[in-house]
Amino acid sequence: MLTGSASALAARAAETLLKRNRHCERFFSKEAPRLAAACQEMSERFLKGGRLLAFGRGPYATDAQHVSVEFVHPVIVGKRALPALDLSIASRPWMEAILRPEDMVMGFGPPEGDAEVQAALDAAEGRGAMTFALPGERGSYCCDTGVQDAFVHQETIEILYHTLWETVHVFFEHRELGQDVGDAGFLYPFLGQEKQETGGIVEEVAASIRMKVDDDAKLRERVAAEQAEQMANAVLAIGERLRRGGKLILFGNGGSATDANDWALDCVAPPAGYRAIPAVSLSLEPANITALANDIGTEVIFSRQLIAQARAEDVAIGISTSGGSKNIAMALEEARKRGLLTVALLGYDGGEIVRRGLADFPMVVRSDYIPRIQEVQASVYHVMLELLCQ
Repeated sequence: MLTGSASALAARAAETLLKRNRHCERFFSKEAPRLAAACQEMSERFLKGGRLLAFGRGPYATDAQHVSVEFVHPVIVGKRALPALDLSIASRPWMEAILRPEDMVMGFGPPEGDAEVQAALDAAEGRGAMTFALPGERGSYCCDTGVQDAFVHQETIEILYHTLWETVHVFFEHRELGQDVGDAGFLYPFLGQEKQETGGIVEEVAASIRMKVDDDAKLRERVAAEQAEQMANAVLAIGERLRRGGKLILFGNGGSATDANDWALDCVAPPAGYRAIPAVSLSLEPANITALANDIGTEVIFSRQLIAQARAEDVAIGISTSGGSKNIAMALEEARKRGLLTVALLGYDGGEIVRRGLADFPMVVRSDYIPRIQEVQASVYHVMLELLCQ
């Protein structure tokens, strides 16, 4: 239950955000070289026709969703689409049916691991696949994040697979694989047109991974300084709606859709020590989304669902890295008309949603780089859940 004033909650929010920085710095300072080497092998497998097959159970299925959309629909203009699938709905039989030796298999689970996930990864490795146990004891790449907090664990893993996605393109575009650096130059200025030794590349990529983690730390510091009070006030307002019998209605596109799904699942199936609260994600409805997009247009895929699902005591929460997604803005506008509390988790400068005042509580991660925005947004909504549900 909530205790203390808004100012006390804001102090807790800031402190909890900053604790994540210390953990991530320790983890990635150790893991960066292994991750860089894993990226190199991934690039070789992709070039041979391999696919990335991802899966998880419960809230960790959303990490598989996130991996799939990031690799298939890269957010950096000019990056190639890479074959990736989320097999969470029936991971073991699906892999048995389609797995090829050149594939990569990524399994997600809680901090203590998941025996079913590990068994599926073992079977995949036995058939020649490269495996990622996140976490796990065995695999081509396996790790223990070193933290028992399920939220911090999941945030750590999100940074990890974002760095895999970002870094694998470096090895594609480097001349050692027969290609030029191309559009990766602005991200990795150390890569020139001349062929470099592989060992040096791996070391440089490892350094760039550490730099990404440092960028996250600076963003969390800024959010703690600028947004902690807004987070606390939003938590208090959401708590009041829940006491009236309301629920959270979440929605987002792409990677933000997976965050909406994760947020909803964390509400209804929380880690030990947290109370469950009612929540739904409109992004978890592929039949509704595709029907509305096909018959009317993508701009209504959330607002039309919200009309069917919303009650006046509910909370509408839109997630958008740009703040300018038309379907998010339309859903928040519809929620306002119906008397819902509106909350938005945004990037850049908050975009149209902030300019039009569509959210009672906008929280902005002020960055223009989508992976970093998403990583810090995950910290924000997890901290809000900690304040709300403990």
